[in-house]
Amino acid sequence: METACRLAAQIEERLLMRNELIEAFFAREAMHLAEACHEMSKRFLLGGRLLAFGRDSYATDAQHVSVEFVHPVIVGKRALPALDLSMAFQPWLRAILKPEDIVMGFGPPKGDPEVVAALAWARSRTAMTFALPGPDGSYALEAVTQDPFIHQEMVEIFYHTLWETVHVFLEHRELGQDVGQSAFLYPFLGQKKQEMSDIVEDVAASILMKVHDDTLLRIQLAKEQAEQIGNTALAIHQRLSQGGKLIIFGNGGSATDANDWALDCVLPPPGYRSIPAISLSMEPANITALANDVGTEVIFLRQLIAQAQPQDVAIGISTSGGSRNIVMALEEARKRGLLTIALLGYDGGEIYRRGLADFPIIVRSDYIPRIQEVQASAYHVIRETLEVLYRGEA
Repeated sequence: METACRLAAQIEERLLMRNELIEAFFAREAMHLAEACHEMSKRFLLGGRLLAFGRDSYATDAQHVSVEFVHPVIVGKRALPALDLSMAFQPWLRAILKPEDIVMGFGPPKGDPEVVAALAWARSRTAMTFALPGPDGSYALEAVTQDPFIHQEMVEIFYHTLWETVHVFLEHRELGQDVGQSAFLYPFLGQKKQEMSDIVEDVAASILMKVHDDTLLRIQLAKEQAEQIGNTALAIHQRLSQGGKLIIFGNGGSATDANDWALDCVLPPPGYRSIPAISLSMEPANITALANDVGTEVIFLRQLIAQAQPQDVAIGISTSGGSRNIVMALEEARKRGLLTIALLGYDGGEIYRRGLADFPIIVRSDYIPRIQEVQASAYHVIRETLEVLYRGEA
């Protein structure tokens, strides 16, 4: 009980410390971001594509960017061309880059020389470049923290706001279209045409509002669920000490979070020990074979049947709490005696109502980007807490 209380206090502190750093960064950068989104919209209208890449766990950010732009979560939004080139980004970039493209490179706080070199080459070919982080680019982010987890969370908010905001410029009358279904997100955009300078200022203000929404959700998570997160880490630690592994899975942006969490375990930051983990979302051949031959509902279930051992931990990530393939995998995990954990949004959905997770962690929001951003804080803090437990510092 004493250990659980200490962990809860540490977790609350770790969650809340993120807010000041993130709010300060976006307060400084919101206008630059709005201007960058305007430039991106022009390039998309010229036929440009978003080409993203990173190495190791930062490749999951490129995956996330790609799915957000190609498969937007808001009904009615256009699909924008985006690709994850992480597997072989330098030769791939040289093979397909066009001058109107947008190139986004991800790396750790200290930067990645290979990513920086690829961005420099793309910029020399007149592509728009985002260095996340890096010294040079159309937008060059200077890391404000050396903590890799907080850095990555900040970058996720960054590209979510890019995705949300670029649609404003694409649909504004300035570019020949009405606001359409973005109106509920951006009430300042009405039918009356506005000067572009005014739109940029309003968009910058909207970005700050989104970041503050994250702050409020993170405060709520810290105050209401720090103890739950600590108990989750303790339960995982017990299973790992018995020889278990983490089996993580999710769809879309949550798939990239599953991949990131698994990589944070097996390829951790310096000073952390490696933890056995796999992501069922990182298996495109298995996923597409199962979806084609049987159906999308079993893409995680059938993999879990093949991979699971009784001492393992099954972790489902679902913003809705009701994704059928997540539900079925957690049902099977419970039958097999696995510890079950779920990162959820909204009110927890079917997974929470049916008690399919021994430890549900709920980000109580109804907007997917904000849910995912705070879920990232939650699983990063769990990873940090596991390291604390291994070191006996709790």
